[in-house]
Amino acid sequence: MALKAMRTTDACLIDTSVVVVGGGFGGLSAACYLARAGADVELIEKNAQLGGRASRLEMNGFRFDMGPSWYLMPDVFERFFGHFDREVGEYYALDRLDPHYRIFFKDDDRVDITPNREQVIETFESYEPGAGDALREYLATSEEQYSIAMENFVYEDRPRLRDWIDRDVMNAASIGFQLLGTMDEYVADYFDHPKLQQIMQYTLVFLGGAPKNTPALYNMMSHVDFNMGVWYPEGGIGRVVDSITDLATELGVTATLETEISEITRKQERFRLEAIGGDVFTSDIVVSGADYAHTEQELLPSRARQYDAEYWNERTYAPSAFLMYLGIEGHVDPLSHHTLVLPTDWNQHFEQIFDSPTWPDDPAYYLCAPSKTDDGVAPDGHSALFVLVPIAAGLKDTTDIREQYRDFVLDDIAENTGADLHDRIVCEELFCIEDFISTYNSWNGTALGLAHTLRQTALFRPPHRSAAVDGLYFAGGYTTPGIGMPMCLISGEHAADAVIEDRMD
Repeated sequence: MALKAMRTTDACLIDTSVVVVGGGFGGLSAACYLARAGADVELIEKNAQLGGRASRLEMNGFRFDMGPSWYLMPDVFERFFGHFDREVGEYYALDRLDPHYRIFFKDDDRVDITPNREQVIETFESYEPGAGDALREYLATSEEQYSIAMENFVYEDRPRLRDWIDRDVMNAASIGFQLLGTMDEYVADYFDHPKLQQIMQYTLVFLGGAPKNTPALYNMMSHVDFNMGVWYPEGGIGRVVDSITDLATELGVTATLETEISEITRKQERFRLEAIGGDVFTSDIVVSGADYAHTEQELLPSRARQYDAEYWNERTYAPSAFLMYLGIEGHVDPLSHHTLVLPTDWNQHFEQIFDSPTWPDDPAYYLCAPSKTDDGVAPDGHSALFVLVPIAAGLKDTTDIREQYRDFVLDDIAENTGADLHDRIVCEELFCIEDFISTYNSWNGTALGLAHTLRQTALFRPPHRSAAVDGLYFAGGYTTPGIGMPMCLISGEHAADAVIEDRMD
């Protein structure tokens, strides 16, 4: 079916009413595609702003992106806007970061990953003879994998086994099937030095996994990192959300904020959605961009659920996060825009997330200082700093624990980066497991949703179409293609494609 070819025409493909629940990237994307196809689309958002986890915090003249802060895979955003005869540059400008990011190892070592490929190759070679050539080979393979995966398995949704029974698809998939080992094994085939292995594996954080449980086929993320670059949209990720929101408005989508849906039922081919507070919405179609597990377990009656509680309890979830939003007096040298702080052996931290959940005592963590690039996110003479420590979902999260861990992390930052922040914090906000639950209805406080393990990749993720209720669809990080802003944009496209296909049959 030539849906993609028709998107940039004025053809009205469907005449139906749609309620999209949840205004994250998946919900916003689905709303745009469905409105473009002719549907009457209303988006219902629980919180006071759109963007889902990509929300913003403003306090005392500081502005923070509360969730995603890395702008990767610019090709996906260009493709998305292109489907609506728009260009990214009509909405926001991009700056390529240099360095892409800085790494502080907790043994007084520091590495910058820059846009200069030869410089990075020299850096690798300085750690291990032959590692420079190994990096060239690794990235060439990663680029090939990225091209194959995006064309065949990311932009094309293949939710059923029969969707894979095609000679061309199987030929493409055979390359991926050779990469069903784990990332730690795959990277170790190229690099012996543990620090180089960490550099090649850190992107797994964006997939919510660990080196030992993430399939090696995700080596393609290194192409995203090293070859495509790390960018900053002027105004931050919030500006991207605003841009997609503006596009949705241009397409005719209406949005209702601060309205939380509490029940979804279907009678006589119409959906009835009840909100806390008494508002009621009706539609022919529902697309849920809210947390998939929450939608199934809390919003739908038991007869309308695809999965029971045991299914959700047995999934492997991406970590939660301990987050600090700090307004700092002065500069935050020697931090970069993006900074990683890594123990020389980070296996213990992953074990404390996935195997024996506890608050990590030697954490790997991430620091974002957007004021290094954008003067508009902090008052003159000040810096905005975002701190993210991955932690296990479901941990006990109290005010006392947060305050103690805050002090621990500030000490660790000072010791391992040289940025002593203790006496320069002019305002701050902490965000953790209980906030993910209350703000985003996130299962057990996971920050991202389902991790990308082998058994939770491709057709093994929950489907876009409900198998239990006709007319109910899902978008977002739980579905294909998975976690992250670019993937959620594509998930909305897949959900909309499913609606359009079903309505046109």
